[in-house]
Formats: sequence, C-alpha cells, structure tokens
Amino acid sequence: MSLTFTGRRAAAAVLTAALLVPLAACGGSRKDGGDATVTASVGGSPSANLTVLAAASLTDVFKSAGAAYEKKNPGTRIRFSFAGSQELVAQVKQGAPADALVTADTKSMDSVKADTATPAIIARNRLVIATTEGNPHKVDDLKDLADTKLKVVLAAPEVPAGKYSKKILDAQKITVKPVSQEPNVRAVLSKVELGEADAGLVYKTDAASAPDKVDAVDIPDAQNAIAAYPAAALKQSKNAEAAAAFVAWLSSPEAQKILRDAGFQQP
Repeated sequence: MSLTFTGRRAAAAVLTAALLVPLAACGGSRKDGGDATVTASVGGSPSANLTVLAAASLTDVFKSAGAAYEKKNPGTRIRFSFAGSQELVAQVKQGAPADALVTADTKSMDSVKADTATPAIIARNRLVIATTEGNPHKVDDLKDLADTKLKVVLAAPEVPAGKYSKKILDAQKITVKPVSQEPNVRAVLSKVELGEADAGLVYKTDAASAPDKVDAVDIPDAQNAIAAYPAAALKQSKNAEAAAAFVAWLSSPEAQKILRDAGFQQP
C-alpha cells in the first residue's frame, strides 16, 4: 500500500515539474500588491500599465504618441490624465497613483523635483490669439485684446498658459479684462470654439487642433513667450523601469516627429 502511494506521489511530482518548465521559459514576472504586470516587451522596453499625468495642451498629440508607443511595445498600456499643470502638480504632491509627469512649464516641474527623476525638455510651444472662425472682430494683434467691447478669455494666472499670457501682455503694457479665467488652456480654446468668447490666448498647437472652429492670429517673436515641456518619471511609480523607458522614448526621433507634425517646436 505504501509503495503504491509513494509511486503516485513521484508521478505527480514529475507531472508538476513538466508543467512548470514552459511557464518558466516565458520569462514573465509579476509584482503583486496592486502593481501592474511587468513582462519583457517585444519592443525591448518593460511592459506595464502606465498612468501619465500630462498638460492639457498635449491632449491630441499624446493620444497619437501613446498609440505609437503601445504598437511598438506590445503589452504596454498607457492611460493619460490631462489637466492644467498646476492641477497635475497638486495630484503628485497628494500621492496620486501615477508613473510619469509632463508639464507645460519648468516651474511646475521644479516644484515637485523631490518626487521626480531628472526631467528632460521634450518640446516647446508658443502663444497665438485664437478668435472665433473668420475673425469677425478683426483682431490683428495683442493691443486689440484691450478693447472692452471684446469678450476675451484667458487661462488663470496659476496655469502655465496664464503665466505666459500675463508675461507678454505686461511686457507690452496691455491691460486686458477677461470675461473669465480658465483652469487650463483647452478650456480657453473651448470658450472661443463655442462662441462664448471672441478671443483668447492659447498655444499654437491648440488653435491648430480646431482649424474649422477658430482662427489663429500669430504673435511676433519679439512679443511672444516660449513654453517648455519637461517630462519625468515619478519616484512613486510602481513601474519605475517602464515609466523611465516611456519618458526616454519621448525624446526619440519617432516621438519627436509626432510632436513636430502636431506643431510643437524642437526642445
């Protein structure tokens, strides 16, 4: 009887070992406790489910960039959370679960330097005056925004686009009384698109995203401000290697072409 039981145990052990061999050969590993599954990606970068906090002005281009990255790195999934940079910084300080941060100014990124890896500038941008389609109020330059009959909307002062707007208006000694101050630059664009405002200061790429709804009036370089977009992996990320790989990819020729095609300037 004991010999039969021993024989059965030996057979079971052999069968279990045989089943484990192909699983081990897959090379995958999992970090439990809420972490995403991390495996070796076909594209060479670690695979994971990443959450990227990104400035609102990156909404359209990052959707394209994320799709391109996922195609190159099967198994990786990227979820973007878009908002004003000041809101993103607040989320990081509050410990929101995220893996990387991309802001529309260096000051916002510097305010959370204790929480990030070393950031890299991935793109630049500039402001334009967005007007309702056809520019019916004939807005030609910054000084036209001072017209009290014109409904002008700006980003709030704490928002990067709002800071840049204030900087260029102050430099030209132009006083604008906005009908509203919005929490991010996309909200400014939306107000103009919907006809709730006659004009607003937005990034060039924002105006380009709605060519059939708004017109863009260029601002001369000497009167303009250049926005810089730093990107960094977050130290709180549970997928540090994968987050760092995505941030590094944003400076690659492939990602830079996507950004250039969307109207962003070189870093």
